[in-house]
Amino acid sequence: MINRRSLLQAVVVTGAFALANLGITAPVLADELDAIKEKGEISIAMSGAYPPFNFVNDENKVVGFDPSIGTEIAKRMGLETKIVTTAWDGIIGGLLAQKYDAIVGSMSITEERAKVVDFVGPYYNTQRAIFTKEGSELTSMDQLKDATIGVTLGETHEEWAREQGYSVRTYKGLPELLLELENGRVDAIVNDSIAAILAMKKNEQKYAIIEDPNTEKFGAGIAIRKGNPELKAAMQKALDEMMEDGTYLKIAEKWVGGDIR
Repeated sequence: MINRRSLLQAVVVTGAFALANLGITAPVLADELDAIKEKGEISIAMSGAYPPFNFVNDENKVVGFDPSIGTEIAKRMGLETKIVTTAWDGIIGGLLAQKYDAIVGSMSITEERAKVVDFVGPYYNTQRAIFTKEGSELTSMDQLKDATIGVTLGETHEEWAREQGYSVRTYKGLPELLLELENGRVDAIVNDSIAAILAMKKNEQKYAIIEDPNTEKFGAGIAIRKGNPELKAAMQKALDEMMEDGTYLKIAEKWVGGDIR
């Protein structure tokens, strides 16, 4: 299957070459910070399907660690926050199409993504983990080649699982992944360790972890469009200050139970 992030990068590069061949220079955009300040609001995107980091509560409001971080950053910049939920596999495309100003949705910082967007942060750190049901016959990495693996569509974990040659099924978000694992429709799931463990504990869902000696650790960052050094600096300053004055820790303790920097 075509890697979606590679495809996105190819589209961006191809468009630039097309303009050059026509003798057209791509417009140089002014930093967006002034326009955002004039509007008085920054729009931030997330999937809304990644508890406890971002999810829709019983009152149909998007809550969690990510919107709390994004809202606090906006507050320190003198801005209101508009939260946008969108499918994860198209979230970078929506940013580039200017449908929102930033992605605050637990996006892992990778070299490939950094070619098309800039990152503020990281604002927390986690690692990839492989989960099975408690008592599963799957106990080692070697057994996964004959298993069905569940992943979230468009995540880096999907790319990794396909690179391993696993049989993969894709889903919209973590709640679906956990349900499919519990019902036995997949043999294992691959997800960020913190989010999956917290969600399964909340659901009282029994699980086991398959140890991977080569597991990847990564930082989650806030994605913005390239060419915005002033916006990036302002957001980074707000993030740094909230980490220093204890606000970040209060938010982390509320939603994930402790410091995840």
